[in-house]
Amino acid sequence: MSTQRIEADWLKDEALQRLLLALSDGGEAARVVGGAVRNTLLGLAVTDVDIATTTLPEQSSERARAAGFKVVPTGIDHGTVTVVADGRGYEVTTLRRDIATDGRHATVSFGRDWRADAERRDFTMNALYCEASGEVIDLVGGLEDLSARRVRFIGDADQRIAEDYLRILRFFRFFAWYGEGRPDAAGLKAVTRLRGGMKRLSVERVWAELKKLLAAPDPSRALLWMRQTGVLTEALPETEKWGIDAIPGLIAAEADLGWKADAMLRLAAIVPPDAARLAAMAQRLRFSNADRDRLLAFANAEAPRPDESEAVFRARLYFGDRTAIVDRLRLALAGTRVKAAEDMAKLAEVAALHRMLTTAEKFSPPAFPLSGNDLLASGVSAGPVLGETLKRLTRIWVDSGFVLGKKSLLERL
Repeated sequence: MSTQRIEADWLKDEALQRLLLALSDGGEAARVVGGAVRNTLLGLAVTDVDIATTTLPEQSSERARAAGFKVVPTGIDHGTVTVVADGRGYEVTTLRRDIATDGRHATVSFGRDWRADAERRDFTMNALYCEASGEVIDLVGGLEDLSARRVRFIGDADQRIAEDYLRILRFFRFFAWYGEGRPDAAGLKAVTRLRGGMKRLSVERVWAELKKLLAAPDPSRALLWMRQTGVLTEALPETEKWGIDAIPGLIAAEADLGWKADAMLRLAAIVPPDAARLAAMAQRLRFSNADRDRLLAFANAEAPRPDESEAVFRARLYFGDRTAIVDRLRLALAGTRVKAAEDMAKLAEVAALHRMLTTAEKFSPPAFPLSGNDLLASGVSAGPVLGETLKRLTRIWVDSGFVLGKKSLLERL
């Protein structure tokens, strides 16, 4: 067992310390576990603090309430209750051992064995515990793996995956966020052998993992290994003939031009811009309406034309979907920057695309100076004629560069 001590503001929180003390009273024990410990040791932000304890769920609830906290039984069958302290939720879970698994869900028994609890988890870096004092408890070699930025399954990789096939995608997601170098060899072999088991997963969980992976600072190496192991084709068959070659250029453009990591834009980079296929993919993976609509708008948007005039481009921005146009421009700019590194003639195209992107990002549609009432007052009949007239005048106004005023437009009636 390796030990190390951490210092963190979240660990000094009075409510957390009070909760740990309440759960540890009378010979019991409670420790922070998982992501909070891992991220603190890596110098990364901590968003969630989870607690493992020897107390049974009912005891955890009683002790938390006695200490003045609100308790929500969020996963009581699996030993988890959520304790709310100062508006923040802490998941408190009793130490467990798996007694049966079906590739996605586990039947558990509660216990008091910290090593057994650690060994049922997925990766060594996720099985680190932390005492209230800041002392880190490592029972499975997680500290060494964390130091090496190595994502490694606990124990036998095949067994860990067979317990929950979502761990195949989690292996690559954690590698994208925390890994360096080449992925763990045993893990690669296991995910390659068992990737077919992903068919048993719910599509919502598959997409949730993929979206988290695509949001990593640089998912390019993870995507490459997913491609080579066949996992990417299993999860996103739409990428098979399109490829992931655009990702490195997009990551470079993000770094150089200050773009935020955007999972949906990265997804658009590795799937064909075919509205029908993307609609089917969105339905299969049960995208949110927002994700589906953005992807379809991207597919339906015109490809950027660096040689088009500013007036034509502004008209396209006015009548089109600005987000979709920006997405198209960013991918085109990222790809053209890569080509310009080998072909200086492409520099002019890079400059044109950059100007267009700047225009699109700053574009705010001006207000059309006419209304239906203005046309009615000028003698235009109500009904379809009114609508068609408004459309024609809007087009004239946009083509003028948005400069024609109300009087000039009415003169065109």
